[in-house]
Amino acid sequence: MRTTDASDASRAPADAAAGAAVADLPRWDLSDLYPAPDSPAVERDFQAAAQAAKAFAAAHAGTLATLSGRALAAAISEYERIDETLGRLASYAQLLFAADSTDAAIGRFYQTVVERVTEIGSDLLFFTLEMNRLDGAALEGKLADPALAPWRPWLRDLRVFRPHQLSDELEKLLHEKEVTGHSAWSRLFDETMAGMRVKVGDESLTVTDALNRLSDRDRAVREAAARAIGAAFGERVKLFALITNTLAKDKAILDDWRHYKTPASARNRANMVEDGVVAALVAAVRADYPRLAHRYYTMKAKWLGLPKLQHWDRNAPLPEDDDRQIPWEDARAQVLAAYGAFSPELAAIGERFFAQPWIDATLHPGKAGGAFAHPTVPSVHPYLLLNYHGRTRDVMTLAHELGHGVHQVLAGEAQGYLRSSTPLTLAETASVFGEMLTFRDLLDAETDPARRRIMLAGKVEDMLNTVVRQIAFYRFETLLHDERKSGELLPERIGELWREVQVESLGPAFEFTPEYDVFWAYVPHFIHSPFYVYAYAFGDCLVNALYAVFRGGHPGFAAKYLDLLRAGGTKRHRELLAPFGLDAADPAFWRKGLDVIAGFIDELEAMG
Repeated sequence: MRTTDASDASRAPADAAAGAAVADLPRWDLSDLYPAPDSPAVERDFQAAAQAAKAFAAAHAGTLATLSGRALAAAISEYERIDETLGRLASYAQLLFAADSTDAAIGRFYQTVVERVTEIGSDLLFFTLEMNRLDGAALEGKLADPALAPWRPWLRDLRVFRPHQLSDELEKLLHEKEVTGHSAWSRLFDETMAGMRVKVGDESLTVTDALNRLSDRDRAVREAAARAIGAAFGERVKLFALITNTLAKDKAILDDWRHYKTPASARNRANMVEDGVVAALVAAVRADYPRLAHRYYTMKAKWLGLPKLQHWDRNAPLPEDDDRQIPWEDARAQVLAAYGAFSPELAAIGERFFAQPWIDATLHPGKAGGAFAHPTVPSVHPYLLLNYHGRTRDVMTLAHELGHGVHQVLAGEAQGYLRSSTPLTLAETASVFGEMLTFRDLLDAETDPARRRIMLAGKVEDMLNTVVRQIAFYRFETLLHDERKSGELLPERIGELWREVQVESLGPAFEFTPEYDVFWAYVPHFIHSPFYVYAYAFGDCLVNALYAVFRGGHPGFAAKYLDLLRAGGTKRHRELLAPFGLDAADPAFWRKGLDVIAGFIDELEAMG
């Protein structure tokens, strides 16, 4: 998944300047999920799931402690079957909405599906709650049965939330109110963003079209777009501040009831990573701001011939960058060749996404910005959404999302619905590794020193956006949620916090004009998935360390790597990294990942 921040502006939907490079882009066909929103299959699955959920509750509520290991395994399998049906319905609605969130009929269908899935899910809620109340020793006794043993990882991860579980009545209330709570505010954010238009000169652009202008070659174009974006969000900043304040307070209430220590603790628990490991990552990156971002952007200012960079210069192409257009078929060939050189099996799975209509790369209003891979359900297949402009960064995005897709296929086929889901800290592994494979393949094939410099600079900027910028985002969220405990934050105060983290992370090479203080408002992760963003930095640094092991000739690396992907959510980061001699709990681990970025910057410095 990619963010839809200015750091990824070149990955958002857009202008027609890409020309032939964006002609005949693929669109996905969602009929593998359902033929259409009004298809009888949709209602049939809803009815079947509703009946099965009620029958399941009638058969098992209040009985789990008395079940044998084999009987409990059978109950989990039935729970998985019903939950996967609900997942299929929800996935279909989500993907339709992502393709066009401005269509009122699609919006209505999406909301209806969310409400019905939530309603049916209420009948299943007892199962995980009751499972968590089982005595530990008694559960261990049941796990001695070979039939239940394969479910040990799922039960382990489920019971991580045991100390934070509320009464059944409260849990059911929270579950049912989600559709009018966080989910509703998220939908308001999405529809507002999709409906916004940014006035740039005589043009009326979507937000993501305007963001794409921030990487234009012409500085005047970048500045005009930046100021227009600031003006557009400035006009609506009270709405975005209300959404942000409301969701931050909502989260604080839940965190207090569930006894989480910090605003990020719930996310860390869901990611199956300790608070201390995340704190070590954040501390390591912040300490390296001068060695990484400050140093690079000082060089970039010199390359652009500017005494200071403005925020609209951050993603500016280098003067000698010819901004060559890369047709879709060339991008496909480049990514699959890089995957195949590493592992033919990896490339063969990746080829499925192109051979079948599993990718939507088109550019059109109403479509979600950025890029993502949606796993849907193992009985179907993942889908990829991206917005292809024909640039080198778009090729990297394709490599990134294809990595997610391949990971989801491998984990889904090996583990099934409940055990395939990977914590966010590890969910970025295959995607970032796929990017690195593709980048290295292209870099090694490039003999022109000027082109190599452009490619290295582009890679450094992507890595800074993934590591430094996302940790700055995490820091912004931390400051905002901490301060929200004392009362609602005015839009101006949110802007001050935003500026504070930008100044710290980007360094003295930058100046920031006043309109930049509202740029926090369009980062969707702050709304949809609080404290998600550090997972990008976690994944990038993890892959950098992992890739160094690969380049060092680690025996059997490819086979071990595919096993890592197949594991899905059944293993924690310590278990997954151990075969490669790595440990994320070791502070030196993060240094290895950051050293890779610093090494690229060293190389750029040496080029002059």
